[in-house]
Amino acid sequence: MYIKRTLEEGIKKLNTQFKVLLITGARQVGKSTLLKHCDENRHYVTLDDYIEREMAIKEPEMFLQKHKAPLIIDEIQYAPKLLSYIKMNVDNSDEKGKYWLTGSQQFHMMKNVTESLAGRVAIIDLKGLSLKELDNTPQIPFMPTKDFIEKARKSAKQYEVTDLYNIIWQGSYPELNADKNKNWETFYKSYLQTYIERDIKDLNAVKNEMDFVNFLKILAARTGQMLNYTDIANEVGVTVMTIKSWVSILVSSNIIYLLQPYFKNLNKRIVKTPKMYFLDTGLCAFLSRWANPQVLENGAMNGAFFETFVVSEIIKSYNHNIKEPNIYYYRDKEKREIDLIIEQDGKLYPIEIKKSTNPDKKAIKHFSVIPEDRMGEGAVICLSKDDYPITENVNMIPVGYI
Repeated sequence: MYIKRTLEEGIKKLNTQFKVLLITGARQVGKSTLLKHCDENRHYVTLDDYIEREMAIKEPEMFLQKHKAPLIIDEIQYAPKLLSYIKMNVDNSDEKGKYWLTGSQQFHMMKNVTESLAGRVAIIDLKGLSLKELDNTPQIPFMPTKDFIEKARKSAKQYEVTDLYNIIWQGSYPELNADKNKNWETFYKSYLQTYIERDIKDLNAVKNEMDFVNFLKILAARTGQMLNYTDIANEVGVTVMTIKSWVSILVSSNIIYLLQPYFKNLNKRIVKTPKMYFLDTGLCAFLSRWANPQVLENGAMNGAFFETFVVSEIIKSYNHNIKEPNIYYYRDKEKREIDLIIEQDGKLYPIEIKKSTNPDKKAIKHFSVIPEDRMGEGAVICLSKDDYPITENVNMIPVGYI
């Protein structure tokens, strides 16, 4: 069963403007399925096929002669030299949308793409299914403004806490959500094995796979926390430089997101360490060994998972509308913290994330660190049923709105 993706409209629009589209994202987020759905008549070839891969590497010109445009090439990172031949092909034509490419790895691939196809390619980032996609309702980039609230209210679904934690535990991979009979544990075991055997081994960056798996588990237990490389290195038993390298791999392969601190002209005593969030809460739950949604909902990490889920959903609301979220967090030496700050047009929009149905004004006490002349509208994203004002400029927003 195909679940409609927000990015469909963006792909169709960009296809009229660029000769090549590249869609990146983690494994299993639905890149090739999305492209096939956008153009069911377009020829498709995957470089996961070793025979096709060998031809693409050794005989790229013959490969493109065999597979005529318009064409979808899946897992383009396996044949980076093919990009130069695609460039020559599209330069000899004014036709738009000749090649649609996908890639699970962004490491060396992105460098090759930007060098080979500069000015010819639109790069699109696909994450897992968003809450709005699961609801089949429109999604717009999240902003904690009255205008956004009015638009979101019209189609937003209300969520009971138990239902929401079922979604959080299940995760956002389309295969799991399209087939409710698929075994959750088996899926994530297979996903982890495939990720390590294909993506990680290809990079030659991990000498001991068991150390890397242990690193993933330790990281999952710290989702929503500031990243302490030294503590993690000591716990895994490797060097700090190794942990930094592994974190970079996870960021590039869309497994985790590093939320940077906001420190422009606010306070010289600001913490400058990023916070780390898993982009798929199901994978995070699997790695941190939460066996079912009920245990997760009542467990010690329920707040961290709720925050991780909300941050991930906000990122998706931008990426799936072909925008980059300009988001940060704030924390200073006095431990004053704001979960999220969205910067737009010179204004700062502060957001708190609370696993509560009725947060009070204490939740927004640190919004005052933002100067009045830069303060935008604020919000507390929570488990309430409806939106309503906390102050004149700060609103309570149900999680279903994002």
